[in-house]
Amino acid sequence: MACVSDTPLALDTKGIDFRLLNAYQRDLPLTERPYAEIGRREGYPAGMIVERLRLLTGRGAISRVGAVFAPRRIGASTLAALAVPVDRLDEVAQVVNARAEVNHNYLRENDWNMWFVASAANDAALGRLLAEVSSQTGCPLISLPLLEEFHIDLGFDLADGSKASSTHRDVEGERAIELSDRDRRLVAALAPGLPLVDRPFAMLADRCGQSEQTVIRCIEGWLDEGLIKRMGVVVRHHELGFRANAMCVWDVPDESAHALGMKLAGEKGVSLCYRRRRALPEWRFNLFCMIHGRSRSEVEARIAHLQRVHKLDSYPHACLFSTHRFKQCGARYSERREA
Repeated sequence: MACVSDTPLALDTKGIDFRLLNAYQRDLPLTERPYAEIGRREGYPAGMIVERLRLLTGRGAISRVGAVFAPRRIGASTLAALAVPVDRLDEVAQVVNARAEVNHNYLRENDWNMWFVASAANDAALGRLLAEVSSQTGCPLISLPLLEEFHIDLGFDLADGSKASSTHRDVEGERAIELSDRDRRLVAALAPGLPLVDRPFAMLADRCGQSEQTVIRCIEGWLDEGLIKRMGVVVRHHELGFRANAMCVWDVPDESAHALGMKLAGEKGVSLCYRRRRALPEWRFNLFCMIHGRSRSEVEARIAHLQRVHKLDSYPHACLFSTHRFKQCGARYSERREA
């Protein structure tokens, strides 16, 4: 397995690079020249802002600059896991990573050890993907669709690991929004991130056959509707010093999951929190939260705090530390199939 460098990027917390990474994870200026507007606010030329963003992307600190779509608001998505023999990890990871629909793929400490997020144009396409992955790898697979989100991806404070205030959305029974062909072209153009050029929205407009102002107005509308959760810099935590993360799961009564999830979502260090459908009998857990920290001991201390404060010890639980990142990119919702 290819390994990520163990040396985190050194950043001056008062410098422009840190400002770009920390202050612009959301609320990217929706203007014809967003990077010029950032430069105006920060006191730097537009060209320097673009140059620094390109450099940070090249160094691995930035995954992309662009939109983070709300799960299951467009298309279909799920968190899935495979039980992979240790001697087949590289082989199976290549099969999973080759699918454009897979945007995250991590190795975690559990018998269900390869965890990936997949998105597709609709439930039928997602079902085909999962069936094909299971067939091609020959490994058991479970799918855990999102039912209720308590806090998902509103950014991450690199100074102390805290985050924006928690959010809530009941996803169970919610229908995905039907997008026009024009909107789907824009979603596909946004997937890899905004181009790091003077007028990125003009370049997006050219790619999907629309005007620059139409693209900007559409993105504004999607933000207002909650279709896009945030628009800005998407950072890679590992490269920026947050080297440890654990997916903590509990088997709690469904009637208690909402109250507990809302409490967990407000805790410092909890970067994601949601309720997912169980996959019985293989997977009994329904309440999930992600905890990031600079070390394993820091994450373990936060887990112990959550267990104690919220009286979670009485519920069956597990903590799955991530040990390797196979893939991380933005979600793709295209109906295009991989060869």
